[in-house]
Amino acid sequence: MTPTLVRQHVAHAGPAPRVDQRARARDWSEIQERMLVPLYEAVYERLEVSAGTRLLALGCGSGLALLMAHARGAAVTGVGPSCPERLALARRRLLPQTGGTRARADARIVDGPLSALLDDGEGADAADAAPRPPYTLITAFDPVGCLTGDGERLSELLSAVAPLAGRGTPVVLAGWGPPERCATSSVLRVATGPDAPHPAARDGLEDVARRAGLRPDGSGRVACPFGYAGLDSAVRGMLSTGLFDTAIEAGDPDQVAKELAEALHAHQRSDGTVWMPNVFRYLIALTP
Repeated sequence: MTPTLVRQHVAHAGPAPRVDQRARARDWSEIQERMLVPLYEAVYERLEVSAGTRLLALGCGSGLALLMAHARGAAVTGVGPSCPERLALARRRLLPQTGGTRARADARIVDGPLSALLDDGEGADAADAAPRPPYTLITAFDPVGCLTGDGERLSELLSAVAPLAGRGTPVVLAGWGPPERCATSSVLRVATGPDAPHPAARDGLEDVARRAGLRPDGSGRVACPFGYAGLDSAVRGMLSTGLFDTAIEAGDPDQVAKELAEALHAHQRSDGTVWMPNVFRYLIALTP
């Protein structure tokens, strides 16, 4: 997305307000994560995810996309080192029989940094386990282009995990569609600061893939409207994305929430619901 930043927050003299990450993770799981279900479904349908698919999900959120792939018969592994609170929810969703304390053969949640995945019996160096079969699909559904430097970080991550997949394995990246087709673009103008969404001529998915040594091999667009029961739900859902954290930490959290509600009010319908049509783009790239 390419919103224009319209104001600056005045930093407090005291300690920066702390974001309640557990509450944000719950709001993401209960409100916001489902907004991208059409994207997950379109990708899984196009790539025929089913029994025999071994999926590695980078930035797996609270596990909804993993659950959908698992329901199709896929063996799934989720990694989400940037948000341990979301990862804990994903573990509870994927591993309900054991209370999230022991992984099943066809569903795993890998804690910690990337090294936890690379060293978790995934390669020939594992001393007490045979090498796992290579992954047949890698997904990175977090939209690229929302935070400064997120494309470069994703390229590095993809370069690191590509050896865990077979040659020619599809890797899926996602980004916002054109701003004129994304109603949420205007709402994100509330965010500001060095890590806020910033103007860009395009989503840059092909550049991210090529920097990671991947070969672009097709793309698609999917309608992903953001719909909420009311303003409160919409504010909580948008805040759960983390895109407003810099503004909150630099200024007044209540003021950020108030301005976010005002921006969302333009998308509130007569019945009180909030509706924002959006288009997302995904890119399929192949491992070398």
